[in-house]
This record gives sequence, structure tokens and C-alpha cells, in this order.
Amino acid sequence: MIKQKHVAFTLVASLFTIAACSSGGSGPSSSPGKDANSGKKLEVSVSILDRGQVASDEGTYENNRVTKYINEKSGINVKWVPVLRTESTKKLNTLIAAGEAPDLMWEFGRDYMATLKEQGAIQPIDDYIEKYSTSYKAYLKAHPELKPYTMFDGKTYIATSARGIDSIANHGIWIRQDWLDKLGLKMPATMEELVNVMRAFKDKDPDGNGKNDTLGAAFNFNYTGIIQAMYAAHKGVWYVENDKIIIGGLTDRYVDVLAQLKQFFDEGLIDKEYITDKNYQKERQLFVTGKAGVYFSSWNISPEYRELKQNVPTANLVPMEPVSTKYGKFGLYQEPPANRLIVFNKNMKNPEAAVKLLDWWIDKNWFDVRFGQEGVHYKMVNGVPQAIDAEKNKKEILYAPEYAVLDQYSPKPEDFTVMAAQDAISQEYAKKQGESLTVAMKNKFRRDIPFNPTFAELSELSTSFSPLAEDIETKVVTGGAQYTPQWGMEQLRKEWKRLGGDNVDKLAQDWYQKNVKGK
Repeated sequence: MIKQKHVAFTLVASLFTIAACSSGGSGPSSSPGKDANSGKKLEVSVSILDRGQVASDEGTYENNRVTKYINEKSGINVKWVPVLRTESTKKLNTLIAAGEAPDLMWEFGRDYMATLKEQGAIQPIDDYIEKYSTSYKAYLKAHPELKPYTMFDGKTYIATSARGIDSIANHGIWIRQDWLDKLGLKMPATMEELVNVMRAFKDKDPDGNGKNDTLGAAFNFNYTGIIQAMYAAHKGVWYVENDKIIIGGLTDRYVDVLAQLKQFFDEGLIDKEYITDKNYQKERQLFVTGKAGVYFSSWNISPEYRELKQNVPTANLVPMEPVSTKYGKFGLYQEPPANRLIVFNKNMKNPEAAVKLLDWWIDKNWFDVRFGQEGVHYKMVNGVPQAIDAEKNKKEILYAPEYAVLDQYSPKPEDFTVMAAQDAISQEYAKKQGESLTVAMKNKFRRDIPFNPTFAELSELSTSFSPLAEDIETKVVTGGAQYTPQWGMEQLRKEWKRLGGDNVDKLAQDWYQKNVKGK
């Protein structure tokens, strides 16, 4: 998965999202998982993304109401190994190097799993699935579209489930409709119109306080992918150009991305500290306090929406479609169909326990983990779980979907108003959320090949190239007229070549011919 998503996207970004059951929950019970030889409960360790969402009185990521529920209902003793979300792959690499990695590790990026495979850190799982699985094996047969995402060199290394539409959608653009109305502006449809709207938001006092204190837009460095997508030049995606593949950050179109960001910066349409706002706190604050008219973020921004309405009750925030550029109109980043990618540690001692846990999750137990105790956290309305108390759920089970590792949840836009708590702000946002999901999926993100090439030489080059590219791009955007977008592209291509890019490009083309074009 793309880096922007790693840093910014949350699985539980809504006012009403409801999650796991308590240990006394009403979810279906399973036969206890027992070791066939010893009669003891099976044991397995699993990584879990630590997003800092477990309240102190709820416990920790290792021990909370959700972990207790899973251990009780699955009959398997699961040891959870938290990894900080913003440093997840770095932490997993450290654990692997120390021989302390959990039995099951999961992430969203297939590229990362390919790296683990090349390092010999993980193992094929075909034999384990065939020997120990019933439910997951049947699920794979029913979802053949997932197969390409699970395999390397003809063997299955990854377990996964299908993404719901709400997790295929990723980025989103929001705009202050009340500001448009006040200034007599229409919804922008082209990049030129968007720039003009941002200028008006900056210069024409849209909040009416008589001060020059508003910005055209708020976004941080991690959401530059929104601009990249609108130019069909996402820096982390490979494109097919004249029957050859090329990484997005080296395409001619990427020059236009750099030029667009430079224009935003030079004209003061965005906060000039956005590049250093790595945790998004300053940009977020600008938006929720009503000082930015456009918000480049996720399609689902429930916490920010609530804060904005508390600070500016008259704000009318609406989702906005991506705008067209001279290259046409393209959707914002959308994820591939495979959800979390789960791999088996090569040093795993009990693969049976791991497979039994996969079976338990896929047997609809993911629902009980994600949506909580019926009558406590939700009630069923027309087949949809409806939150009873949004604040209670936020405290008790906001973190729970992280544990629904083989989640199959896929809401329809109209479900959100049913699912949400019935207070006014929750219902107001739920309607906006449904509209935003529809907008996010309306335009197709340009993805020429289903997944990126993966091989050791590319991983090594990327490790060295990425920080250099970030420095070059920062210089182009912030360094004034002497650092043109054209200069920046020359430097990017020069560094790529210096680090072995010619060989990597050849290997990538060979990979494309073998794995994509030749299929």
C-alpha cells in the first residue's frame, strides 16, 4: 500500500464506527482450538498496528476486552505484538532481525511482503492451508480475484480477504460550500478553477472576520498523492508508457505535479510549513478551526468534521470530485482488492494454530470482533449494525477493527445513516460520509498494472532513492525560482540512474513481460 495511506488512513475514521465485543459478548462460539497431540490450547502470536487508540482504562494493545474475547471464543491463545503504525515496517524488520517476530505478521503493502520473501523471512503456506483449513480454503475458491495478490513465484505466501468498498476508497477532497456560496463561486472542475478558488479563499475573507487569516487549502506532505493522482503520476505506482513500465515519480507528468505544488507554495495558497508537518497536526488544526477552505485528506474524516462543526457551526463541508488536468480526469488513490496481507514467519512453531485462527476469523467472527456486543454497542436495523452510543463506542472499541484481521465488511453508502448513532451530528456526518464514498469511487484511479514489480534490486534502490527524491522535491517546491520543476526532474532521473536505475528498469520490464503482459 502507498505510503500516504500508511501514515494517514485510519480503519475507524467515523463518528459511529463500532467494533469488538467484550468477553461476555453475544458472538457465535467456536469449538476450542486444541493441539491434536497434547490436548493443550493452540498458541500463536500476531502483530497488531498500534494507532494509539486504546484508552488507558481499556488496557493495552496486548490485553483488552477484544483480545480477551478472541482468546475465549476462538479457543486459541493469541499473543499480540504491537507495532507503531507510523513505523510498522521498521519495527517488524527489527523484530525479524532479532529473531523475535510474531508468527503471523500483517501489513497492507505487497511490496513489503515481497521484500520479506526475498529475505527469506516468511514461508509458503499452500501445504498448511490444504492440511489444516476448511473455511479459509473455501473462501479462497470463492474469491479467485485475490489469488494474484497472494503469490510469489507460483507459491502462496499471503493470506488475505477482499476489501470492502470503504477501504478501497482512500483519499478524498473536502471543500467549504458555504465559502463558495459567500464568494459566488462554483464548484471547481479543472485544476485552473481549483487554483482560482483557492486564491479567493486566501484573499477575499471568506470567514468574514475582517482579517487576512485564511488559506486556500490544508494538507501535509503525506497527501501530495492527491495532486499526483489527478495528474496520473502517483510517485509510488508504476505506469505503462509505450509498452514499457516506468515509476510514476519519473514520468513527464510528474513535472506538472512539482509545478502544481510549487505554485500552491509560491502563491501562499497553502501553509508553508506543510512539508515538515509529518504528523498532520498543524494542517489539521488549520482546517478544524475554520482557516482553510479545501481539505486534502481521506474520504472519511469524521473526527475533523465534528471538531469543525464545534468550532464553526455554520460550516457546510462537502466532498469534492477530483479536478481534471491537461491529461484528463482521474480518480484519487484507490486500494487494490486484497485487504490486509498476512504472512507466516519462517520460524513459526505451530502453523496449525495460525491456520485455525484464519478459519475462525473468516467464519464471520470478524463481524463480532469489529462491531461489538449487540445491545451494548449496537443494535441491528434492517440488517445493518446501528451504533447505540457513539461516545461509548469511541472509548471502548474504537481500536477493535484492527483485530478483525480477515475483515470482509463492505458497507453501502446508504448504510451509514442507519449505522450511525441517532444524535444530530452523527446523522449529519453519516449522510456526508455516504456522499463522500460515492464521490471517492466515481472516478477511476489510474492503475495500469494490478500491483508493482517486486525484486531485491528495486527494494535496495528505493531505500536509497526515496530520501534523495524527497530532498529534491522539497527544494523544487520551496526553493524559489532557481529550482524549477524541470531541474527537479533532471535531478531525480540523474539520481535514479546513479543508483542503478538502468538495471532496475530493465529488470522491471522483464518482470512486466513475465508477470503482467504475458499472463
